[in-house]
Amino acid sequence: MKTIKNLAIIAVFVSTFIACSNDDPDPVVEQELITTITATLTPNGGGTVVILKSVDLDGDGPNPPVINPTNAVLAANTTYNGVLKVENETEDPAEDVTLEVLDLDEEHQFFFTATNNIATVTYDDMDGDGNPIGVEFTLVTTAASSGNLTITLRHEPMKSATGVSEGDITNAGGETDVQATFAITVQ
Repeated sequence: MKTIKNLAIIAVFVSTFIACSNDDPDPVVEQELITTITATLTPNGGGTVVILKSVDLDGDGPNPPVINPTNAVLAANTTYNGVLKVENETEDPAEDVTLEVLDLDEEHQFFFTATNNIATVTYDDMDGDGNPIGVEFTLVTTAASSGNLTITLRHEPMKSATGVSEGDITNAGGETDVQATFAITVQ
């Protein structure tokens, strides 16, 4: 009888030890749905605030995103303070996903790609490791011209890869959470 009792105790101990093993897989964190990206550009020293907004309620569905304005006008040779907000507008009320991006800042980075040299963008915020995030940024326009500004949020980019901390998306890797392209006229 003692042998059966001892075997039962050993079995419970072993099963408990195995259940607490470090080989358990990491929990899967589902990606948030992002339907909307809004960039608010406030000129230094006063002037007209410009809001760029892309809404894509069907995600990867057949409908293209709604871009507003269809052609944004920025002042030439002007410095703008920029702030980004990403949301899931399929929720009621809309879920502010920016909070999760900031909470998991080491796993996210926004990238800004401007065509025709219409502007340069620098990062104004950093994650816990001193790498850029991009929720807050500075955009400086050039002389009168036109082109596009593409804003991309990458999940788990390789922030230490060549050029990534300067905003070059080429070597970033990771997965695109949301991307929007805005037509810009600088005048």
